[in-house]
Amino acid sequence: MLLIFFCSYIPIPYRLAQNIDTNAKYKAMFVYNFTKYFEWPQSYKDGNFVIGILGNSPLLSELNNMASTKKVGNQSFEIRTFPNVAAITNCHMLIVAPDVTTPLTEIIAKIKKNSTLLITEKQGFAKQGAAINFVVQNNKPAFELNKSNAEKQDLKVSTNLLSLAILVE
Repeated sequence: MLLIFFCSYIPIPYRLAQNIDTNAKYKAMFVYNFTKYFEWPQSYKDGNFVIGILGNSPLLSELNNMASTKKVGNQSFEIRTFPNVAAITNCHMLIVAPDVTTPLTEIIAKIKKNSTLLITEKQGFAKQGAAINFVVQNNKPAFELNKSNAEKQDLKVSTNLLSLAILVE
């Protein structure tokens, strides 16, 4: 009983810190490097390079840090958060946080007319429509790549990326 009482008074930020994704830095690095291995249509090479996040992702902080120091060619990064599918606007990449419960088919339908690289973090999503899906393999962060899903979004995939990915059809 004393333990329950004590735990209820632990500050919330400390309790939330226990749920931090320790791989967020690695994933942000992957996201940045993906910009080098995919080619977007010419119309996407003007303005900012936009990375959208659907849901609550621990990547947000890391991506904001990255955006303050990195560029894609001459494009600055712009990080946008979307609370729901209806709020999604045109972006180069869309990261779907693990807490999102919206069916993947609805998300794909929303971005279908855009050249958006869809990045997810749930088992099986690369087979269901995502181009990139973060996974853990041999206790290390890795990613699955579904090349045909990327090509459906009018994105060209570098052959160099194929050797780095877990290929999924």
